[in-house]
Amino acid sequence: MSESAIVRPDKRQVMAQRITTTAQLLVLEHGLDGFTMEQLAEQVGVSRRTLFNYFPGKDDAILGSPPVIDDETLEAFTAGGPTGNLVEDLAALVLAVLNENPGTREDVARGRRVMRSNPRLVAFAHERLQECVESSMVFIEKREGSAFDRSRVDVAIALVIVCVHLAMDRYLDDDVESHLSSLFTESLGTARDLLT
Repeated sequence: MSESAIVRPDKRQVMAQRITTTAQLLVLEHGLDGFTMEQLAEQVGVSRRTLFNYFPGKDDAILGSPPVIDDETLEAFTAGGPTGNLVEDLAALVLAVLNENPGTREDVARGRRVMRSNPRLVAFAHERLQECVESSMVFIEKREGSAFDRSRVDVAIALVIVCVHLAMDRYLDDDVESHLSSLFTESLGTARDLLT
């Protein structure tokens, strides 16, 4: 991926990431229940009110901001693009998110350590993922029209999510210099080869 393909984060994104990084470090140092939102605000150097302008609660702050897909990309997807294949186009949405907020290897590794040490966060992350999937259904239904089949869509989404997880594992466990987005594309290509 070229340097120009990465969108520079705005000030709000930078502050949100700073809050999440600090929250994750506090979890690793003190445990999930070992600090308060007031202590997190103090560590970040913002007021408690400012902190709540970014995240409604501690678990949200630890997991970070949910992905946001820009209107243009979402409109193209809803219209049946960019390729016309549901799996490929869901993958394009994932790539848009990964390219918008690539995160460093250190960020991703710290997030995984936090998740693995806290089952409550795993459950919360799963709930958030389900909410994201459900909120995307309106766009997928509009895209698919009368051909909409929830079972088919669920398989497509699950396939893309598995490819994200596999890419993340390789990104963190293998001695590779690839970007997470490249590893995701490779995982999806492997799935494509296996299914054809």
